[in-house]
This record gives sequence, C-alpha cells and structure tokens, in this order.
Amino acid sequence: MNRFLTISFCAVMTVAAAKAAPPPDLMARMHFIGADRISADTNSAAFTNFFCSAEAQALRAQTLNKLSHFPYTWFKSRMAAGASDGADQLRPLLDDLLKSEWFLEIRARTNGVPETALAIRLNTARAELWSKNLAAVLQNWTGLRISQDRPGVWWLKKHEAPNLFQFNRSDDWVVIDCGQDNLSLGSGILAMAAKPAIPETNWLTADLDWPRLAQWFVPLKNFDFPVIEMQVNGRDGNLWVDGKLTLAQPLPPLEKWRMPTNLIHQPLASFTAVRGIGPWLARQNWARRYEIQPPPDQFFIWALSQMPFQTFAATPVSDAATAIVQLDTKLPAAFDARSSELLLPSMTTVLTNNEISWRGMPFAAPFVQAWHEPAGDFLFGGFFPNTPRSQPLPPELFEQLNTPDLVYYHWEATAERLDKLPQLTQLLLLITQHKQLEANSASYKWLKHVGPTLGAAVTKVTQTGSNELSFQRKAPGGLTAIELIALANWLEAPNFPGCDLRLPPPSPRPKRPLHNQPGAPAKTAPAAPAPASPH
Repeated sequence: MNRFLTISFCAVMTVAAAKAAPPPDLMARMHFIGADRISADTNSAAFTNFFCSAEAQALRAQTLNKLSHFPYTWFKSRMAAGASDGADQLRPLLDDLLKSEWFLEIRARTNGVPETALAIRLNTARAELWSKNLAAVLQNWTGLRISQDRPGVWWLKKHEAPNLFQFNRSDDWVVIDCGQDNLSLGSGILAMAAKPAIPETNWLTADLDWPRLAQWFVPLKNFDFPVIEMQVNGRDGNLWVDGKLTLAQPLPPLEKWRMPTNLIHQPLASFTAVRGIGPWLARQNWARRYEIQPPPDQFFIWALSQMPFQTFAATPVSDAATAIVQLDTKLPAAFDARSSELLLPSMTTVLTNNEISWRGMPFAAPFVQAWHEPAGDFLFGGFFPNTPRSQPLPPELFEQLNTPDLVYYHWEATAERLDKLPQLTQLLLLITQHKQLEANSASYKWLKHVGPTLGAAVTKVTQTGSNELSFQRKAPGGLTAIELIALANWLEAPNFPGCDLRLPPPSPRPKRPLHNQPGAPAKTAPAAPAPASPH
C-alpha cells in the first residue's frame, strides 16, 4: 500500500508536456513563478483555497521545518566532525523558494558530477541573507575556503564531489552554481531568468530526464518513470496539468477496451480505466510475484458512493478459471515474503468455487473472483461485496473510452471520494504494520479542511507517438483523492522527505508460566485500571 501511494503521488506530480526538444545534457529544468505572483493572478482561486488556509500554513511550516534538517542528513557522512545541521540558517531560505520566482537546471558533465544552478529573484536584504547563511552552513559543514581573487566563489575540499560553489548577484537575481572543478551553467540560467524569450503564463514548468537523474540520485531508481515534461496553470477555478512522457521503448499495440459492464454500475464515486500496461508490469519486481500468464494488459478500478470499502478492480483475462488457479498458487509465496511485515500473521487465503477469499482481516472481506460476462472473462476483486446492479452506466463514460488512442482515463468526485477512501487506506496501513495518518496531524487537518471544497477531477492520457504519451488533468486541487492521501502520509513520514512509514515489529510477548506448573508464582488479582483522562 505504501508503494502504491508513493508511486501514485510521485507520478502525478511529475507528469507533463514540452515545447521544444531539451538539450542532450539536460537532466532537469524547472521554473516556478512564485506564490506571490500566483496569488495576484485572477485565476488563483483554486490555489488560494488549497494552499493559503490556516491549515495549509501549519502544514507548510511543519514541512519546511523538516526539510531544513534534510541536507545535513544527506551529506552527514562527508562533513567535518562536530558540524551542526545548519537548520536555523537554511529554514528562512526555504520560505523564499515558495514565495519567489526561481529557475533550476541540472546538467550532466564529462567529469561525472552534475552541475546544478539555481536563479532566484530576491530583494537586497534577502539576497544578503542567502549569501551570509549559505556561507555559514558550508563553512560549518565542510571547512570551505573563500576565493580571494574570485568574489563569491567558495571552494570545498578537493576530493569532495561537488567541490565548488559560486554565489553571484545581478540586479534582483541571485544565482547559485554548484559543480566539480569548474562552473559554466550559472551565466546561462541568469540570462534565461533575466530576459525570458517568451512571457511565462504557466505557474510551474518542468523537464525531467528521470532515468538520468536516477543514476545520480539513487532513491529515484525506486520509481520506473520516463523522461517527463510538464506545465501547470490555473483557470476556470481549477488547476490544469498538461504534459508528455517520452518512453524508452515503443508502446505495444493498444487492444480494444474490454470493460465488465455488468459489474460496474452507479452510483459511482470514481472510475479508472487503463490499457497497454502489460510490458510495464512485467518490468516491476513487486508485480512479478503475482504474475499470471498471459500478463493482464487492461485494468478497471471503480468505487461506489454507498460504503467506504466498496472499491473494486477487474482485469480481462483469456480464461478466468485458469487465471484464478494461477493466482492462488502465487499468493502463498508472495504472502510469506511479506509475512514479517504483517500485523496480522493469521490472515490466510482460501480458494473455493473460483473465488479467493482472505480470512482474518478486520472490517473487510477481500476477495478475487473468476468472472464471465459478454465482454469476456475477468478477474474481479474488492474489499467488500459488490451491491446488485441498480443503475446503468452513463453514456458519457462510453464516449470517453471511445477517444482515439486513449490509454488512461480517470474521473472522480474528489470530495466524496476523499470522505470515504481514508477508511480503506488506514485499514491497509494497519494490517501491513505501517504508520497510520493521525487525526491530530497537520496533514489530516489540512485534508479535512480542503476536502469538502473539491469538485470533480478528470485525467486523460493518450498515445501521441510510438513511444510518447500526452497527459492532461483538470482538478480543483490538481490532485486526486488517493494522491492527496499519499501526499498527507508522505508529509507525516518520520524521515521526510523519505517515505518510511514502517512501524517497528512488535516485541515478542514473554511466555507466561502455566497456572499449575511446579514452581510457578501464584497468580495475583489484576490491578484496577487507571481512570481515563477527561482530556
């Protein structure tokens, strides 16, 4: 569950669309116009509602406080002995990264160490604070020396990578360049920031070569993302995210949609359809333990608005009876591989009458069934029995699936979905021994505040080339319910910006001596429980 939430959140926040072919050495390029400019935009209602409430400000402060400690944790092994974490100096700078306009570039270099440059628009007082605080932090961490003949150039120990920082000011821009031995990126990014070729209308743009970034930033290898380009802006009371994915390999031919129309019915709170994912699934280590042959190429996920646990999924298969047996043979090994993580080791699976059921899970009754209907055979699963079909699907849904080259479609009533989905995600976190989202946490309070204000969210992904996907989303908050929950859990992770939500394994209970065992101490009456606190 933790993997799914994390992948879902990260995928949506990075998907997008390019205007021109990026330079061959480009690893990342981002431009954010800053919260101050966004708030002045006439289309900023969605942004203001989402990010400017008291609950949002409390969550923002908590998140930036955590981030101010992260660089020390990341570089600790290479720091001078006794160095402090520098959080007090870094924390005020993070506020500027939210409020002010900035450009960021990362480019590959022949010496193997990427060069990174940040250009941020600051007034004189803030620019002086950045120069003072960054110099103090680097001096504390590494014992840097300041160049006497090149003002603003800070050298670190020669064997460090990177070993060179440069701090420059030009009018109301500050440029920080970081690399190995020599720097060349700062002047280019300053020219781009000071004299943009085209006036920027997007709030955020990003070009990310994810595979190349993952070679240097190792944690990114956990997510199998392609080259990504994106842009975000606000209009009509919504956040719009448009983008493009450039895949390493061509997509397989898209099969005709096979939807289980007798299983899916109203009242719907959300509906998702995806196809062409067979090759991607085959590359995922986490999916191989459950793999059936031939691997599924389409998935449908939907939720009803009647009960919290009525979330279902179906995938078309060539022979459902054979597929359910294959899956049943795979589950014990996969289950045993994760048994040490389970809070409820007594959970077991049983195959009866072409249905796999899970026993021992509280509050829910998970199942996978072999199912047949006019569109063919399916594996159908959920966490709670499906209610009888009462209303047919709306014609608009079939019209959406008739979109040429459609690969992915998602619709949801976000406010309604966000009201019920946490009960399921909290249960899954519980049984897999992961930290649940606490009701008194800043993230939970923020979700409770913004949730009722969110309307429908629609996401479409279409194939626009042999190895290219184009993406568009329209949503009041820019994120779906599952992504919002993933974001909330991530921000509350103890090791944020990491996402380790695992709880420590429970301590083994000491063996109690039998009452009639020779030498066993006599039983004493249990103490009366302490009275509950009125608070």
